[in-house]
Amino acid sequence: MALAITREEQHELLLTRTFDAPPELVFKAWTDPAIVARWWGPKDYTNLVCELDPHPGGAIRIHMRAPDGTLFPMTGVFDSIVEPSQMLFTLAVLDAEGKPLFEVETSVTLAPTDDGKTLLTLRTTVVRCTPQGQQYTSGMDLGWTQTLDRLASVLGPA
Repeated sequence: MALAITREEQHELLLTRTFDAPPELVFKAWTDPAIVARWWGPKDYTNLVCELDPHPGGAIRIHMRAPDGTLFPMTGVFDSIVEPSQMLFTLAVLDAEGKPLFEVETSVTLAPTDDGKTLLTLRTTVVRCTPQGQQYTSGMDLGWTQTLDRLASVLGPA
């Protein structure tokens, strides 16, 4: 389970990780709402709503709940998607009034390894952020690390 994290700029995060599963399975885990609902978000978060339409222009709607009960509704769109190797999506995390706290653009690339595993490269860039949203974007590296840990648990051994 290799994991590399690079914070190239204050508002960009680059992660790489190898998963013990083929790219087709990892891709499905990113695009099947029933599977995404099981792993999306940091440790101990749950997803009350998880709706995905994985094609260019398709909508994303996730309502993530923190352990303290705080709800983080998210809306977005798939900008591009190429099965089973890549996807680009834009996602906004909304406040209690439905206004964006921050918006990120995320690219996910899946490459097969020689031993049948998948090398995932994730780049997420904050494209807009309110002062209230900065507290959340400052913890993106930990949040994404825990999220990918959860994804690895869902995928299990190949």
